[in-house]
Amino acid sequence: MAGHEFFEPADRKRPVADPTAADPLAAEEPRPVCDPAFRHGVVVGFDGSTSSERALAYAIGMAHGSHSGLIIVHVANRLPTTVWAGCEPPVFVDVPDHRTEVLGLELACADYLAEVPWILVERGGDICHELEEVGREYEADAIVVGSTHGIVGRIFGSVAGRLAKRAQRPVIVIP
Repeated sequence: MAGHEFFEPADRKRPVADPTAADPLAAEEPRPVCDPAFRHGVVVGFDGSTSSERALAYAIGMAHGSHSGLIIVHVANRLPTTVWAGCEPPVFVDVPDHRTEVLGLELACADYLAEVPWILVERGGDICHELEEVGREYEADAIVVGSTHGIVGRIFGSVAGRLAKRAQRPVIVIP
C-alpha cells in the first residue's frame, strides 16, 4: 500500500500577477511538484458511489498493467453558506467536506490497492475542471470516470460526457 496525501483545494485564492512586473508569470504560485512515481499515471474520479467504485477497479487494472501510479481524485463539495453579521452585507463561506478523509481511510484499508502505488488528491470546484487539471499536472495517460445515472445527469449533463468533450487526454467512461 503506497498511501495517500491531501492537497489544498484548488479553489483557494491565488495571488494575482503584478501587471507592471517584467515577468508577469513570476508572481504566480509555483506549480506543485508531482512525485515522479505518479507522472504518466492513471487519474480516476472517486466519490464512493457504485459507479466510481467500478471506475476505480478499472483504473487499478490499467495502472497495474502499465506499471504506473494511480491518482485517485475526490472533488469535495464546498457548499456556500450565507453568514450575516448585523448591518454588514451577507458573506458566503465555504463549508468543508470531510468525506475525503473518510474515503482516504477506507482506501488505506483496502486490500485491492496493495499492488499499485496510489495517492488521494482532494480538490474543490467543478468536477470536470478539477479532473482535467489533475490529469494535466500529473501528465496522466488517461482519466477514468464512472457514468452518471439518474435524472440529474440527464438534466445537467453527465460529468463523463462533459469531461470527454473538453479533456486533452483520453477519457474512459465505465458504466
